Amino acid sequence: MVLVLLVDNLFLIWHDTSAHIRLFLLFLCVTTAITLYLMNGSRTVYLVDYACFRPNANHRISKAAWIENIHHSQSDNNDDDNHRFLTRISERSDLGDETYLPPPHHYIPPHYSLSEARAEAELSIFTAIDDLLAKTSINLDAISILIVNCSVFNPTPSLADMIMRRYKLRDDICNVQLSGMGCSAGLIAVGLAKDLLQTAPSDAHALVVSTEIMNRTYYTGRKREMQVFNMLFRMGGSAVLLSTSGTKARFQLAHVIRTCTGYQDNAYQCVFHEEDDKGNLGLNLSKNLVDVAGKALRANIITVGPLILPLSVKIAIFLSYISGKVLNGTAKPYVPDFRTAFDHLCVHAGGRAVIDAVQRSLGLLDEHVEPSRMTLHRFGNTSSSSVWYELAYSEAKGRMTKGDRVWMIGFGSGYKCNSVVLKCIQPANNADKAWQDCIYRYPMDVPKEV
Repeated sequence: MVLVLLVDNLFLIWHDTSAHIRLFLLFLCVTTAITLYLMNGSRTVYLVDYACFRPNANHRISKAAWIENIHHSQSDNNDDDNHRFLTRISERSDLGDETYLPPPHHYIPPHYSLSEARAEAELSIFTAIDDLLAKTSINLDAISILIVNCSVFNPTPSLADMIMRRYKLRDDICNVQLSGMGCSAGLIAVGLAKDLLQTAPSDAHALVVSTEIMNRTYYTGRKREMQVFNMLFRMGGSAVLLSTSGTKARFQLAHVIRTCTGYQDNAYQCVFHEEDDKGNLGLNLSKNLVDVAGKALRANIITVGPLILPLSVKIAIFLSYISGKVLNGTAKPYVPDFRTAFDHLCVHAGGRAVIDAVQRSLGLLDEHVEPSRMTLHRFGNTSSSSVWYELAYSEAKGRMTKGDRVWMIGFGSGYKCNSVVLKCIQPANNADKAWQDCIYRYPMDVPKEV
């Protein structure tokens, strides 16, 4: 009754007011509605630019040299069976002979220390940031958010503090460091930056730095599941600049989709930092990692598929679902062609087995996973930064054009599968330094079976 009287009174007031006042009230209502929508709606986030760390030539190490370093560094270097195991893993890894490891890995035996780890972190992080700043010419005061991800090495002060000190960033910066998130942490950091930028000023920028420090991950024991890490992972890092301002931006951030299957014991434990039975610390890569990654990918696709697939494919999926219900599940289910959803694919270069599994699951051609395979061959598994080396590969080959869609897929401990979808606004004018002097040699043949 009260509501009815209130509505009647409002109508009386409306009819009693002049046309000018009514027009003003209408304008006020529309303006308020638009303001509320803009306040509650999410802003578009743009990728201004990115840069990948390219180590110096003196950090290069061949597969054979690295195997000999490991073999002769062990207390019992007469174990031919272990030497054959390392050789077999190396041959099946698809890594080339020009990957990079920090100076301590080049000694026999390797010598590791906190100071060496800091030096490696400064080299990879500062070089990537310097290259990014040279590309963007951004005023450092415009950076109001800093996110750094590194899974295993987390010193005090933090790596984020190390960056703040080096570049004299503003004292009110939002400073975050992610640890223990594995190889997908780079995409998690992008998603976090996207969320933080929603409440920042419209011209704010977020700097996202992704790396893994080899000095703190080398395994000295003999457990085979833990030795695999030594054979696959290499030096690497990336720096990415994001903003809600589209000025000078090269990509639009369309979607960030995260999937975590850590509630399952086998998924949670398939990448585990632990000690072996002799107390040697290392990362245990479970034998069922590829199976766990496949299940995580399928769970991620269920969410990301409706966002990236074209309308015609969505309609076909819907009709297939309806026919399945009508025919009581006897009709063959429609499998969407994900090749229609993107122009470029960046699958985390975690290893040949992971890339093969994704290629089979999505029905991809060799050309779709070429950036991943070539990145693995040239740089190895650089952890959370690998997808940026892959994006840089596609751009260095001159394949990126305005309007192209890029699908990044990252896998990591937990176990996680994360997706980031980008839309190209402006392709790179020049190849990133990581590929600048070697892109002409790629793609090269990498045997699928050994």
